[in-house]
Amino acid sequence: MRVEAKILIALGLFFGLMCAVYWTWSLENAGGVMMFFGMGLCLLPGSYYYWWSRRMGPRAEDDPNATQEAGAGYIDAFPGSSIFPFTLGMGAFFIVLALVFGSWMLVPGLGLVIWAALGGIAEGRRGGSR
Repeated sequence: MRVEAKILIALGLFFGLMCAVYWTWSLENAGGVMMFFGMGLCLLPGSYYYWWSRRMGPRAEDDPNATQEAGAGYIDAFPGSSIFPFTLGMGAFFIVLALVFGSWMLVPGLGLVIWAALGGIAEGRRGGSR
């Protein structure tokens, strides 16, 4: 994860430098704010990856002499299809619509989010439908 961390941190520093230059010279707020948040979107996962890379052992991807077999790991069962990711997305959509159309849209939105969370947890514990 060290390579991914270095790439993301370098991108975050680049966006930070460009944000400072753009904000100073253009005196325009929207682009500077977007670059600032772009910097954060790179530095946040980059610093997390760097933090984990210092605590993990080297992966097969980090070894230049590794074979393809060295990167193979344990393959477990994959989850089946589920309605709950779609339900969670629709609930989040209704919650955002509440900002536009009124707080009454929070009721179906929160209901869908709670239903998706409980259903996803229950499905994950029992192993999905087989």
